[in-house]
Amino acid sequence: MKKRSIIGLLILLSAIAITSILLSANKGGDISKVKLESSESQLYTQEDIKAVMDIVLDYFKREFKGCSLRELWYDEGVSNRDSVGWAEQYEADEAIVLLSNFDVDASGGDGSLNPNTSYRDWQWILVRNKGGKWELKTWGY
Repeated sequence: MKKRSIIGLLILLSAIAITSILLSANKGGDISKVKLESSESQLYTQEDIKAVMDIVLDYFKREFKGCSLRELWYDEGVSNRDSVGWAEQYEADEAIVLLSNFDVDASGGDGSLNPNTSYRDWQWILVRNKGGKWELKTWGY
């Protein structure tokens, strides 16, 4: 009976260890210390800017494993410079560009990023049609 209890306990401990490993491997990006900033906008309300930032934060948290988002901001000059082209590319009425800085740990994120690297001025492109919801379309440099 004692041997059976020990085997059961070992199986339980193994299951807990495997679950812990799987959960840590699926851990998303860290947004806990992100600094959010926004310049004054002639085009968008603060609610619009907050909505697009929330979309980016949610995506980063889900998909940028092994990464820590440090800053996320809206700069109207940068956004205006590129938004018309992005809107045309995605056949949308409007586009907005956000910028971010983030760090990648030793894992290299999903393998597409350089390990132990900081990325600066990383762009996030979101589009919408009049009256519609913002949609994240692409990101990168």
